[in-house]
Amino acid sequence: MPENVEPSRDCALCPRLHDFLTLWRQREPEWFNAPVPTFLPLEGEDGVRLLIVGLAPGLRGANRTGRPFTGDYAGDLLYDTLIRFGLARGRFEARPDDSLELISTAITNAVKCVPPENKPIGVEINTCRKFLSLNLGRFRNLEAILTLGTIAHQSTVRALGGRVAEHPFSHGGRQQIGDVTVFSSYHCSRYNTNTGRLTEEMFVSVFREIAAFLDK
Repeated sequence: MPENVEPSRDCALCPRLHDFLTLWRQREPEWFNAPVPTFLPLEGEDGVRLLIVGLAPGLRGANRTGRPFTGDYAGDLLYDTLIRFGLARGRFEARPDDSLELISTAITNAVKCVPPENKPIGVEINTCRKFLSLNLGRFRNLEAILTLGTIAHQSTVRALGGRVAEHPFSHGGRQQIGDVTVFSSYHCSRYNTNTGRLTEEMFVSVFREIAAFLDK
């Protein structure tokens, strides 16, 4: 894998995010506190048929642990659902050294570094799209992408060379962009589930469609 597929640990392309990480390295030196790399299956890059794209690492989740969706509620719902549909195995225990393994699936974020208040700004999303594009290019057998939330969806569409106006976000959406089928869902955050915007069944329904697509 080329070194520049993922940002360096001290990537300073986004000054605000770099400064925020520097602050948290001082506050919590035992945390990961760096750009969070893509989580790959044991089969490696060529085994990836599904890529899941989230927004950005959570402060006390992936930013703390160094693995996407690990350490906060969003991971509980995501990984339980992946296991349910045979896209992961083992046991998710919200730490990077648990027994969880992905199957034919990789997980990344549209923005690699934790943003203040979990809200990246436009220039940061645009700057970090370089790494999303590089990650898309490394998966030669990619068939499907699941985007979690509007920002992840729009950045993925742009990284694939599509126009956002022609491929709008919608929960449960399914669109073709080039050779890849893009599915979309509301983000599996605690806020979305607590407010009822996303129920477990709504989330499971999206994965049911993805599983059927991959089994075709």
